[in-house]
Amino acid sequence: MLMCWSCWGVGLDWASSDLNLTESLATDTADRPEEILEERRSLTKEKMKREMVTGVDQGIIMQGWLFKEVQHNVKTPWLRIRKHWFVLTQDSLDYYTNNELNAKQLGMLVLTSLCSVLWPDKGTYKGTGYWNITVYGRKHHYQLFTKHLNQCIQWACAIQNVINCKAPVETPTLLLIQDIEENCTNSEVLENIYKWNPILQHTQNPLYSPLLPFPYGIGAHHLKNTKGYTTLHDEAVKVFNSLQHLETEQDPIPLIQGILQTCLDLEPLRDEIYCQLIKQTSNPPHVGSISDLRNWQLLTCMSVTFLPSTTVLKYLRFHIKRSQDQFPKTEVYKYAEFIANSLVRTKCRKCVPSCEEILVLMRREEMSCIIHYAGSKFCKVTINSHSTAGEVVNSLLVTLGLGHSQNQFALFEQNLTDRWLVADDTVVADIITRFENLAINMEEPENQWKLYFKLYCFLDSSNIPKNNLEFTLLFEQAHEMVTKSYFPASEETLLALAALRLQFTIRDFTTHVPLPKLQELFPVHVLKARVQQSVKALLSTNNKGLSHLLPGALASSLWGSTTQKQKLEEEQLLKVRLKEEAAALMATIVEQWKQLPGMTQLEAMTTYLSIVREWSGYGATLFEVGAFMNSTVSVDQMLWLAVGAKGLALYKQGDVESMESFDYQQILSFEVTDRNTFKISLRRKDLLFESCKVQEIVQLIKIYSANHFKTQARSDHRSRPIITGSLANSHHCNLYSDSSTEET
Repeated sequence: MLMCWSCWGVGLDWASSDLNLTESLATDTADRPEEILEERRSLTKEKMKREMVTGVDQGIIMQGWLFKEVQHNVKTPWLRIRKHWFVLTQDSLDYYTNNELNAKQLGMLVLTSLCSVLWPDKGTYKGTGYWNITVYGRKHHYQLFTKHLNQCIQWACAIQNVINCKAPVETPTLLLIQDIEENCTNSEVLENIYKWNPILQHTQNPLYSPLLPFPYGIGAHHLKNTKGYTTLHDEAVKVFNSLQHLETEQDPIPLIQGILQTCLDLEPLRDEIYCQLIKQTSNPPHVGSISDLRNWQLLTCMSVTFLPSTTVLKYLRFHIKRSQDQFPKTEVYKYAEFIANSLVRTKCRKCVPSCEEILVLMRREEMSCIIHYAGSKFCKVTINSHSTAGEVVNSLLVTLGLGHSQNQFALFEQNLTDRWLVADDTVVADIITRFENLAINMEEPENQWKLYFKLYCFLDSSNIPKNNLEFTLLFEQAHEMVTKSYFPASEETLLALAALRLQFTIRDFTTHVPLPKLQELFPVHVLKARVQQSVKALLSTNNKGLSHLLPGALASSLWGSTTQKQKLEEEQLLKVRLKEEAAALMATIVEQWKQLPGMTQLEAMTTYLSIVREWSGYGATLFEVGAFMNSTVSVDQMLWLAVGAKGLALYKQGDVESMESFDYQQILSFEVTDRNTFKISLRRKDLLFESCKVQEIVQLIKIYSANHFKTQARSDHRSRPIITGSLANSHHCNLYSDSSTEET
């Protein structure tokens, strides 16, 4: 049987190294000039000595003394090295006992394009006092050490140059793929290629080497410590072993997920696994059997998760067409057709398919996704492995009759405490996988993540028809803002809103329907703040009374010994008072609810929104931001940044009036300066903000400001510059091209 070779050479990536060569060389030379001069004299003498004895060898590229790690079965906590004479030629790296003519050769590492060099790092130097390089060959590797960084780099560069000059190694499978591409129109030649090359066909024997070339040694080095991966060579062999187990596995989903995760983590491995699956689905012993279809099912899952390289993709499409021609009107034909259609739409996913997605893919079906909206309502949307959030939103707009709305909608990931915008190009199936992974370790089932369909940009919140679903969505989001303490109002106003919410939810007062939880009606944060303040005041009074009754030293001693006890008492008292105040608050809400008989749901919503509209921040999206700074102001506390259709405003949390506000005509530019930081430039100052939702804030500003200038251009019959470009491609936007425009 024809077997394949192992690995592929990798290029050097200095960008990933934590070593600053310029600084290190300068420091090394400056700190130890005597050692450098002695090293150079030593190298010159040794070179002359060997040349005098052996003559000038044109094949030698570099030679000199290096330390090599001594290999032992028992690991020791200290470094065990031995000094040898190393010689680098165009074909190999050899080492000898010394530099004499008759010196004994102790070892040889043959250099091919598949060899690789692991460059020096500071970590090894700090731990051992030596700089080291590691040279990986097919069967073994050399760990070489030297005290001088420049010498280490010279050897690494020289060895890497030899490797780079080698012709690429091509495995039998890679050569056969080229033959198939060249003869794809000649069926007779193709049949002979498959007939006389068993490596292209299904096998029940183990695979000892990968089908494609991989680098020796360090292919998966960056993931070795985090996920336990070894070399790409070994991982490829392991995956093939898993493929053979998959054919007889009763529950294949966990194994399929594991193989997909390995391919997602190790990108160079994807072509190899595609080739392994093509091999295992070519001329199997029993076409259409369960064992055969298991491979087709995994190939189906891979085709919706990531694509192979161009060469392997052509080979895959050829294999699919060949399988369809060989087995028409079979399950194999249906899987091949499904895969061919998937390859047209697939982009690299961020997550492997969930268990639910793999199950439907094995049946070549679509899956349903639950989207929540308008409070407790939800609908099921049919999606596939390629459906994006933008496509789902467009589908919901049609389904829910919101296609003519002036406002913009989006999907949000949300639980009881957090909410995150879903970008339009996000694959919804990736979100489902992430929710599935989070649910495994979730202690509170009611805090599960869900997908919500919501109003995103309030471009026209005043002219929404009251009998429309959009009006209900507006009401629900206003109520969510109230319960999450984003609506600054008196407790009396908040109680009135809670009563209106009860009227909307249950209609007229009744004792036959259970009441919702207080946090679903009223901002509990307001209640907690009030109770905490009263409890602290009560305990402070008691402590002052105790200090008056006792002498100073005794009171101080008692206070120090009972601090922990008092904290415990404070927590217990706070818990009791919260329970009492919550019950009293709920009773007050119910009493106000009783005064609303006959009020319809529409009237309750309208009254509720009329109260909320009185606040200047209504219709804007509020974000918690910190470190608001400019040339004259520096505020360290957390603020609210309100991003709305008319402009931006800054509020101290809980304040009704804004600290500062400015419309979009006053903004010259805005840009993302860091992952969690963005800057807004005005006429006379710059504003710098910190937030964990920078991308969402900037996206909203772009949409609102573009809409503002479009609207003004239509009303004034003159054009204004409009922001263009997507958030993904630009982090800086200028709102004006003419810097002399007057500030309004």
